Amino acid sequence: SLSDLVKLAGLLLASLVAWYLGCLFAALVSKETITIPIANLEDIVKKPVLKAPVPKRQKCDHWSPCSPGSYAYRILSGGGTERLAKICFEDDLCVIDSTDHSKEMETFIKNAPEGSLLLMVTHDDGSTRLKDNAKKLVEELGSKEIRNMKFRSSWAFIAAKGFKLPDDIQKEKINHSDKNNRYDGWPAEIQIEGCIPRNLI
Repeated sequence: SLSDLVKLAGLLLASLVAWYLGCLFAALVSKETITIPIANLEDIVKKPVLKAPVPKRQKCDHWSPCSPGSYAYRILSGGGTERLAKICFEDDLCVIDSTDHSKEMETFIKNAPEGSLLLMVTHDDGSTRLKDNAKKLVEELGSKEIRNMKFRSSWAFIAAKGFKLPDDIQKEKINHSDKNNRYDGWPAEIQIEGCIPRNLI
């Protein structure tokens, strides 16, 4: 019909005008003026790379620092023949070997003055190397697990002599050797860590 022909002719004309205007615009605008906005656009699109700051090392390798009015500590049991037990207090590190320290431990506990903080840990077999007199003294300090140690159990304990530790800190932890050992014949290491208010000691 006539109306359809008119519509078709209008569409062709509009397409022709659009093509012509596109060619005209391309001829008038130079390459330099086109590449500058494109380069700027690429800069805008680029996401800034944010680098996390290197975390500041905390005392005894804590993830977060203790308050200025507290002592930092970490007790780590031994694991396998190569990983010795470690006790850290205010960033002073003591490495414990696997020899028999039962008598030394007994003497130390007896001679520790009132107001002492005592940190203890095993490496190798505390169940047999730690004698009954030493176990009794540890039990008197509040240990609930010292009599439950088995062959090569990993054990860590923190105790106070002459004052009371806060209820919300973990004071003792034990891990027994079993078929799911991390090391050959040895259970995985265990650790307890935290912050002790200075005004308690």
